[in-house]
Amino acid sequence: MGEIYLVRHGQASFGADDYDELSPLGHEQGRILGRWHAALGTRIDQVALGNLKRHRQTAEAWASQFSDAAPPPAQWIIDPGFDEYDHREMLLRAHPEAGDLAGLQRWMAEHVLSRRVFQEVFNAAMARWMSGLHDSDYRESWPHFHGRCVGALERLAAQAGASKRLIVFTSGGTISAICQQLMDLPAPRVAELNWSLVNGGVTKLFYQPGRLSLSTLNNYSHLEQRGDAALLTYR
Repeated sequence: MGEIYLVRHGQASFGADDYDELSPLGHEQGRILGRWHAALGTRIDQVALGNLKRHRQTAEAWASQFSDAAPPPAQWIIDPGFDEYDHREMLLRAHPEAGDLAGLQRWMAEHVLSRRVFQEVFNAAMARWMSGLHDSDYRESWPHFHGRCVGALERLAAQAGASKRLIVFTSGGTISAICQQLMDLPAPRVAELNWSLVNGGVTKLFYQPGRLSLSTLNNYSHLEQRGDAALLTYR
């Protein structure tokens, strides 16, 4: 039986012009995971990641502490099937009064003044996207997103062969979609799960031919053991 570690990327640059860039804390979250795996004597047979900058930066931070027991970057698998959904488009379609992407940040600054309010706004936008009533409004519908995430994981497991240990650097929405499939969760629960996933947290799966199963969800003990609450972030 093989193992797959799904790693949510480190903290990104929420509110900045380029969200797809790890913060200094995000880089450190990746390094902590690498040191943790090194201390455990973990050996990785294959590294895979989405096509986003924050995925690669997290993988590179991890590998900087763990390079002797994992394939080098030249052998990493890059699969855009592990990419996140477009959260900016989701918010714009729910709030067309924001205008365009350039106006979205200004609209958010004026109307979203706390994490609680942002969560309410985002959950409503995500519910609209997942409802199936407005699929033509989006470049990628929820069913397509869900299918490509699950498909990327199944493709990776099939290519790897039996009894391998794989690690995937990806995003919270991708991990939530995969877990929905494995746990048979109703669609509204996906947003709840997404909010709970810690940056740098690890979800572990078992796989064998034709079957995937969940072992542990959102493990971040490697961050907790540092005794610094600031390491626990969710964006």
